[in-house]
Amino acid sequence: MHMKQKKMKLASKDVKIMFETNLQNIQQIAISSLSADDFKQQLLKDLHLEGEIPLSPDKENLKRLILHDGMTIKEASTEKMIKLETITCLYNFLTGKGNIEDYNPDFLFDVYKQFEESTCSQSTLPDKKQMIRWMKRWDSGTDSKIIEIRKENKQRIINRLIERIDKHQYEKSRYAFPPGISFIEKQEMVNQWWSDFRFHLSMAARSSRELNHLMGDTFSDEMKAIYQTAKKKGIPIFVTPYYLSLMDISENNYDDAALRSYVFYSQNLVDTFGNIKAWEKEDQVEAGKPNAAGWLVPEGHNIHRRYPEVAILIPDTIGRACGGLCASCQRLYDFQSGRFNFDMEALKPKITWDSKLKQLMKYFLEDKQLRDILITGGDALMSRNASLKKILEAVYVMAKQKHHDNKKRPLGEKYAEIQRVRLGTRLPVYLPMRINDELITILSDFKKKAIKIGISQFFIQTHFQTPLEITPEVRDGIRKLDAAGWTVTNQLVYNVAASRRGHTAKLRRELNKIGVLCYYTFSVKGFEENHAVFTPNSRSLQEQKEEKIFGQINATEANQLIKNLNNNGSHEKGINQIEKKFDLPFLATDRNVMNLPGIGKSMTFNLVAIMPDGCRLLAFSHDSTRRHSPVISDMPIVYIKENKSLAEYIRQLSDMGEKISDYSSIWKYNTGKTEPRFAFYEYPKPAEEYTTDYSNIDQQSH
Repeated sequence: MHMKQKKMKLASKDVKIMFETNLQNIQQIAISSLSADDFKQQLLKDLHLEGEIPLSPDKENLKRLILHDGMTIKEASTEKMIKLETITCLYNFLTGKGNIEDYNPDFLFDVYKQFEESTCSQSTLPDKKQMIRWMKRWDSGTDSKIIEIRKENKQRIINRLIERIDKHQYEKSRYAFPPGISFIEKQEMVNQWWSDFRFHLSMAARSSRELNHLMGDTFSDEMKAIYQTAKKKGIPIFVTPYYLSLMDISENNYDDAALRSYVFYSQNLVDTFGNIKAWEKEDQVEAGKPNAAGWLVPEGHNIHRRYPEVAILIPDTIGRACGGLCASCQRLYDFQSGRFNFDMEALKPKITWDSKLKQLMKYFLEDKQLRDILITGGDALMSRNASLKKILEAVYVMAKQKHHDNKKRPLGEKYAEIQRVRLGTRLPVYLPMRINDELITILSDFKKKAIKIGISQFFIQTHFQTPLEITPEVRDGIRKLDAAGWTVTNQLVYNVAASRRGHTAKLRRELNKIGVLCYYTFSVKGFEENHAVFTPNSRSLQEQKEEKIFGQINATEANQLIKNLNNNGSHEKGINQIEKKFDLPFLATDRNVMNLPGIGKSMTFNLVAIMPDGCRLLAFSHDSTRRHSPVISDMPIVYIKENKSLAEYIRQLSDMGEKISDYSSIWKYNTGKTEPRFAFYEYPKPAEEYTTDYSNIDQQSH
């Protein structure tokens, strides 16, 4: 019995025995009840869950499951009506209604754990030593042994690229060999081209055949079949030679699952492509109509907005492409529609883009609350330097005008001025050679003049997924960005490979070493295309409470860190000084959150049902630590059904070689609370108060 439980391969009859053996009182209450409703009433009474008496979290959770049973709710991501019947299904199971094998064991086991948690003593939490042991399991891309293996990978890929260039010699290509040169000379030429980001974009694998070839022809038959279907469905493929050189094709040297699962496609993704919907409901824009968060934004898919203070700008440039297509990308539906693609020539800015950019800046200029612009895509650094310079110049002109216009406005009526500029990019990871001297000059020059008109925060927001992505080239690129006065922050997508014990903690540590601050740890959105990589939110909470906790700092330590960061020295030194001074394994400056349809990011939720397939249904509230659109008050609760049961997730971990006992406390994480934002990420207090009025809002919903 215990062996089966450890392997998480339980049958329904096994869970029945567990109830009969370990939870006899629940079994007896079910048998003596006349109906499911009677069972619920008896549970409330016999487990002392009635009345207003404060209950332990475990009992509060049981009470919630009982009281929600019978309710019908609207699930936010699919907008389907769902009836909640956790306790009714349990009653039917315990009283022998229907065929026992028709009940999903994942559902039964999770329900069993909820009752068990309320009767058993609390499990002991891992200590710092255990957490550090978990961290030590994971290699970093700056480890000498990894660097050596990757030199061999690079050479193998260079040889394959030489074959390709010889076979497809294009006259106009800048990457062509002069006639008659030797193979050694060709290797030297490609080795030089390797440090040019444009070479990697030009030579990126765009077909499964090229991808497999650059991976040393190591694809399994299953992977080949997935990619054959992907081709039929028209899913773009785009992975650079540099990023492929990070993989371990032998699969014996180091665990590269976090790299592979980020760029290689799953069967779920391929099956769903063509029917992918926008998880971010506020990204669905109709002319003249407010989005799901109540904001009126220009049509054309250039501006996305959820919150009063910040809006996203997606330029009509090569910034609509990426340095690689991430398998869990939240904008996969844009690739599905063809709005985002990898046709670099077609994505070059049109003549009309300059006038459109001015119109988009007018939106920021005339908005009363916007003070933060996030330029993303696609990828902000995919835009060519000339395009990026033009965009930043337009931002500067707009911000300067906003600052100037405010001088004429009376107190209490002043508009929010631009205080923060951010670039959203994964290129420091996918293509660190993109961080060239010309880019650094553009960023540095922009900061020097922008700071004079009140812009004080300059962030590069990137996506490191694993310590294996931190290479010597990446470290050099980050140092250049740091020297230009831009803060690099990280947003981790908490997929299955990244969610293994100690992995995220090690990533924080390695990022801190090179001067990167962690910003968000994102739950993967739960649609079917991301089923293979989705990590249930209970694991995110477990990581927060049992691993991240060892890197938390108090207000005094945070103030000291902020002073270090603001002293215009190196972020790398500033962070490492704090870690040494307070004996911290890493800095926990990130927040674990999930992006919710319409209302933004939150980790404030309660478990309210376990569905018949074993997936949890969570009731989210919005993040109370930040301002929201006035519309949010009309939707205080957002119900989300996760797309994977905890038991299925644990089986995945087991298949990856994880010890199930390391995750045994996961079942009790049923209630989340969004962490406060780290003080360094707060907006600066303006010299004069801004107006509390809104513009660009649907007044009827206000």
